[in-house]
Amino acid sequence: QVQLMESGGGSVQAGSSLRLSCVVVSLYTYDSACVAWFRQAPDKVRERVAAIKADYSTSYADSVKGRFTISRDNDKNTLYLQMNNLKPEDTATYYCAADSRYRGTCAAGSIGYWGQGTQVTVSS
Repeated sequence: QVQLMESGGGSVQAGSSLRLSCVVVSLYTYDSACVAWFRQAPDKVRERVAAIKADYSTSYADSVKGRFTISRDNDKNTLYLQMNNLKPEDTATYYCAADSRYRGTCAAGSIGYWGQGTQVTVSS
């Protein structure tokens, strides 16, 4: 059974940094999978924050470009999201996600596996 386990959320002040981690268990194709971070704020649609493909190419939402960095460690089956200069509008539940397709693109409709979410709260 595939499991995605996030950690690293918390409550911080604006301008602070946090690093989220996600350990992916039992996804035998992890090194060939696209993995991503999504977030969902109250009363808002879930949005993709950042994604990293099997070839290590990355993409970011415009709202986080220059502030967030996604990375992966295939030896540890772990995904990271370094978040710097956090803003109150970054407040949301952050979800780790994996595309179920071989060498997929992390399109929202192709996500086959989700973590349970970790809360990030940024106060002004």
